[in-house]
Amino acid sequence: MTSFNVPSDVKTMHEMILWAEDLFKSNNLYYGHGTDNALDEAAYLISYCAEKPIDFSDDDLKYQFTQNQRLNVTKVLQQRIEERLPAAYITKCAYFFGLEFEVNENVLIPRSPIAELISEGFFPWFDLAKHSQKNTPLNILDMCTGSGCIAIACAKGIENSQVDAVDVSTEALEVARSNIIKHDMEQRVFTIQSDMFNNLPLKKYDIIVSNPPYVTQSEIDGLPDEYHQEPSLGLFADGNGLEFAIAILRKAKDYLNTEGIVVIEVGNSAEALKNHFPNIPFTWLEFEMGGEGVFVLDAKQINQYHSQF
Repeated sequence: MTSFNVPSDVKTMHEMILWAEDLFKSNNLYYGHGTDNALDEAAYLISYCAEKPIDFSDDDLKYQFTQNQRLNVTKVLQQRIEERLPAAYITKCAYFFGLEFEVNENVLIPRSPIAELISEGFFPWFDLAKHSQKNTPLNILDMCTGSGCIAIACAKGIENSQVDAVDVSTEALEVARSNIIKHDMEQRVFTIQSDMFNNLPLKKYDIIVSNPPYVTQSEIDGLPDEYHQEPSLGLFADGNGLEFAIAILRKAKDYLNTEGIVVIEVGNSAEALKNHFPNIPFTWLEFEMGGEGVFVLDAKQINQYHSQF
């Protein structure tokens, strides 16, 4: 049985990180909720226990832990290894678009490649310069907002934008509202509790963006234990993973401005979507920072192919 008690000869933060790294490697953890290897995961969690910043300095590596901090290391490593809790659920925070977000087990841990698209102002798929000439707010709908990370990133990254952040989960919206307050976005990001479009007032948006549930049950069954700590409400989608993506496409015609776009992440369900709609010319995005399964359709295409949805 693995012991999580810190050995007496492990004193500095540097020694603690290397010790935790070895523990992680020997216990076959899965990385993918903020880091992708044992060393980075150990550095993140040990610096958290040491109450040091995520971008800690070389001098911080010499720091020696208090007794209470050593006890906290034991607790954190036990959560990460025995319970398979993702690091973000232990620290209660995650990073997206260069921003820190509160997270808990009621929301997925932010990791969407859509962050890269937001940083580019949705260019070249949406013409922000042309819209700015209208001197009206850019209206964005973030469907299935979860923690609110995409909605807040849009508001932070795009001047003069207003974002409606929609989710069916009242627990998720509590987290989203906390993040909205954290980032001082109360006047620009607004939460709406709705099962997709059911309670959403009819309104025209320039951009509809969504990272909805898109994982099939068979895929969920095969996922590492860490994913089973996340809410199934944010992962599972019926209909080969296409249930929610298709629901958005069906209603987009009613909610999209004439020069608007729809951006939806469907992950590994991309092939199923292509097979389901073989005649629709989805534009599949490529990301420099990694990630796939995100498509764009513009308003003209939404109208043209509406009958097929």
